[in-house]
Amino acid sequence: MKVELIPLELLLPHEEIIPSKVIQLEKMTIRWNAYVLPLVVDKITGTILDGHHRYNVAKKLDLQCLPCVLVDYLSDDSIELDIWPKSGRKSLSKSEVIQAGISGILFPPKTSRHRLPDHLPPISIPLSRLMFPALR
Repeated sequence: MKVELIPLELLLPHEEIIPSKVIQLEKMTIRWNAYVLPLVVDKITGTILDGHHRYNVAKKLDLQCLPCVLVDYLSDDSIELDIWPKSGRKSLSKSEVIQAGISGILFPPKTSRHRLPDHLPPISIPLSRLMFPALR
């Protein structure tokens, strides 16, 4: 899996976040001074599939881009979509996930659960590189 730096303005969340988790993750990110896990993003629409809390940390830190793994979400059958047990939903389709991202009408936190065929690659991208991507 290739990790690319993607501008924040191109990324579209499809789920709300848990504010306390963003606060905790922000503290850890500042302590590490780096992002250590890429987001998973649909390459066609920019919809975030995994990494909503990391995205919100980036907004709080005023970062310009984030490390992402781009996938062909709708066409790749190896990317599995489930719902979290306490989501209140019986089902969810990939099209509904994309529509939520495009429309901005977000699902509650922990609605969708995505599984990829491969593990995300470990990374360590300094925050300074994400603030000023032109300095790569």
